[in-house]
Amino acid sequence: MLDVRVYGDPVLRKRGAVVTVFDDKLRLLVKEMIETMVEEDGVGLAAPQVGESLQLAVIDATGGEKPPIVLINPEFTYHSEETATNEEGCLSLPGITLKVTRPVFVSVKAQDEFGNVFNIENADGLLARALQHETDHLNGLMIVDHVSPLQRKMLSGKLKKMAER
Repeated sequence: MLDVRVYGDPVLRKRGAVVTVFDDKLRLLVKEMIETMVEEDGVGLAAPQVGESLQLAVIDATGGEKPPIVLINPEFTYHSEETATNEEGCLSLPGITLKVTRPVFVSVKAQDEFGNVFNIENADGLLARALQHETDHLNGLMIVDHVSPLQRKMLSGKLKKMAER
């Protein structure tokens, strides 16, 4: 199992590098990320959360009913204008949940661990939210970046303690 980085780790604020080599080393990282996500009871896990600054995330919005989605070099091709606000947690912000507003429907173009291009069209619900949440991580963003300055100020004590670990 991989160590999940917590708020304050600089890798969480860096934009991940584009993946250009699809080899056994990458597939091992994907396998270990999936194992870590399952062990930590997460819906998704992005490479920066395990210390790898890469455009790579894994998502399981089905609770294990379907194989996890491996998302490499994702690009959104559609965001609905309709939005919804829901609670989100994050493995890199243990014990914190925040209300985050995001588009209801999204479409994504990405690659799998073998470099094959695929599309996810008009995802909604937990999958749409997870796609956006994990892609945020790949761009150095976290759920605390989606809340009001007042909410962030109210969290500042917890965030400071987390960053000092």
